Amino acid sequence: MTESHFTVSEVAKRAHVSVRALHHYDEIGLLTPARRSAAGYRLYSDADLSRLHEILLFRELGMPLDEIRSVIDAPAPVRADALRKHREGLDERLRRTQAVIRAVDATLASMERGKTMGHEVFDGFEQFDHAKYAEEAEERWGDTDAYRESQKRTKQYTKEDWSRIREESESIMDTLARLSAEGRAPQDVEVLAAAEQHRQHIDRWFYPCSPGMHAGLADMYVADPRFGEHFEKRAPGLTEFVAAAFRENANRRI
Repeated sequence: MTESHFTVSEVAKRAHVSVRALHHYDEIGLLTPARRSAAGYRLYSDADLSRLHEILLFRELGMPLDEIRSVIDAPAPVRADALRKHREGLDERLRRTQAVIRAVDATLASMERGKTMGHEVFDGFEQFDHAKYAEEAEERWGDTDAYRESQKRTKQYTKEDWSRIREESESIMDTLARLSAEGRAPQDVEVLAAAEQHRQHIDRWFYPCSPGMHAGLADMYVADPRFGEHFEKRAPGLTEFVAAAFRENANRRI
């Protein structure tokens, strides 16, 4: 039986990736199509599609392209170990999400009953310690104009404001995570746009954030492992990607 072959546009549509990403995977030797047409167009085999499936799975797990390239051709046990490692991270993120969902459900139930919650109000919050970081922030930056401005603004925000802030922040981080997964460079137009959105988000909601200050945040994200933990749980490798994007955006604007 003759093996089926698919054009790059057909593969992009089936796998829900961009043609540009497929071209990039070919250029770096990550996914080279089985053959070319007489006109030189890429043609992908069923085996290529299977390989692409694995690549996209690793990318969805946040693995950088360089790491995927070193893993994808390894024996099956090595690839399986890599998947298990990332699955552990997914389990941890799931536990954190479920804990927050339980806290939200308990709070909603209390509101609906018109009662005040007791000590159980903190159930589900064992994953993070807001007070500790608030005290540390005041100790480290309490004398700065940025901290005072942030305190002034945030005291006035309503629940709806905080909901909007959270949605904006999540949207920006989702975009950065996606661009990182696609293997985009910090100089990419979309990456720079997302970095600038993040800077403007801080500037609009918290304190005046110049490009230089934004680059300083990038240094802090890399230096403080707690920020790294936050980014890496969203997508491994995201910390360095975000920091590089912020610095590149700052360099261009400065």
